[in-house]
Amino acid sequence: MEMLIPIIIQVISGVVGGGIVGTVVKQAAMQILPKLLAGGIGGLAGGQALGPIIGGLIGGASGDAGSGLDIGAIVGSIAGGAAGGGVLTGLAGMLLKGR
Repeated sequence: MEMLIPIIIQVISGVVGGGIVGTVVKQAAMQILPKLLAGGIGGLAGGQALGPIIGGLIGGASGDAGSGLDIGAIVGSIAGGAAGGGVLTGLAGMLLKGR
């Protein structure tokens, strides 16, 4: 269960980041389901790629660093997930806009 918490955080923050980008950027405007899927997938990818980097910069202030539940890992998962979800939603919106 402890291994799933960062993944859940990344997917949720990716969906939020994708929803924000899909609302703000008109080129990324698309229907809700593709926006949610792109945000979730991008959030997972971005959280896995950027999460450890951002988490390492912040450092493990508290929590159990072995299980990935320290504050640095959580903030890294949120920031990486939101960024990845936003980027993938923006790209998907621009690609799907021409169709």
